[in-house]
Amino acid sequence: MNIDLDLITACINRERRAEYELYKLTYSYLMSICVRYTNNKEEAEEALNTGFLKILNNLTKYKTEIPFKVWMRKVMVNTLIDAYRKQKIHNEQIKYIENYIETSDFADVNSALTKMNTDQIYTMIKQLPPMSQKVFNLYAIDGFAHKEIAEMLNMSEGTSKWHLSFSRQQLKEMVTKIVSPKKIAS
Repeated sequence: MNIDLDLITACINRERRAEYELYKLTYSYLMSICVRYTNNKEEAEEALNTGFLKILNNLTKYKTEIPFKVWMRKVMVNTLIDAYRKQKIHNEQIKYIENYIETSDFADVNSALTKMNTDQIYTMIKQLPPMSQKVFNLYAIDGFAHKEIAEMLNMSEGTSKWHLSFSRQQLKEMVTKIVSPKKIAS
């Protein structure tokens, strides 16, 4: 995706055709971000439109020394985080794990991942509790540090690290069930 500075300038001047052109150029990239942070397509589309409006409204704050794609992604992720905060449902859905069980079955997990497709992995991530899912996406996929995640989600760095650890453990267990369903059933 290569966004021309002239297109950005036209959007700042509120030229509708330029705004529509920017929307078309960035739609798939922004939608891929939204899908990771929402529960269904309708929520993703709503988040995309809200985030794109914020992008348009804040174009005057964009600094050309930063790649536009990076700036746009940060605006979109912040929009998604803000929307999530408004829901405040996550407190009821957080599960605490007291004991972590180490098992040799996890050695098969790495070989299983090479045989899985993106949709299967995405489905597993969607099964995580909402807060753990958000932390996992922010850390593992979007590359944010625990300090940044903690600030975005109003939690301590330790809590962010716990959610990442919990997410990894849950994903390992899901993959293990696929790799060796007979061992788990016995």
